[in-house]
Amino acid sequence: MKLKHYTEVELEDVTMEGAEGAKIRWLISEKDGAPNFATRLFEVAPGGHTPYHTHSWEHENFIVEGEGALMTEEGDKPFKKGDFIYVPPQYKHAYKNTGNSVLKFLCMIPNPEPKKKKKTTVNPFASGVANNC
Repeated sequence: MKLKHYTEVELEDVTMEGAEGAKIRWLISEKDGAPNFATRLFEVAPGGHTPYHTHSWEHENFIVEGEGALMTEEGDKPFKKGDFIYVPPQYKHAYKNTGNSVLKFLCMIPNPEPKKKKKTTVNPFASGVANNC
């Protein structure tokens, strides 16, 4: 369980090539024991943007403050406070702040596939081998 105010989570620079004026807070992640999803809060300065990129997972977004545009191969798609966005896998995109104040949006993504633990056999006879007995 985790309960905090978002300002208690470190605000880090987005360091991926192509980002400008974009910062991120990892609100909930695998580090918190969340097995399936991560929730991030992006803060993008006026005129700033996230990298223009694509990947194999989806995004679910909710615009908390500000206004901007989702940059896509089909052109910019404007959004504002209160809007939500679904970005499917393999969809080239970036988030651009088109307003005069900080753009804040939540972004939920799946965690990487968990590594499967190798089952250990407790019963030495389960494999059909008597383990030198």
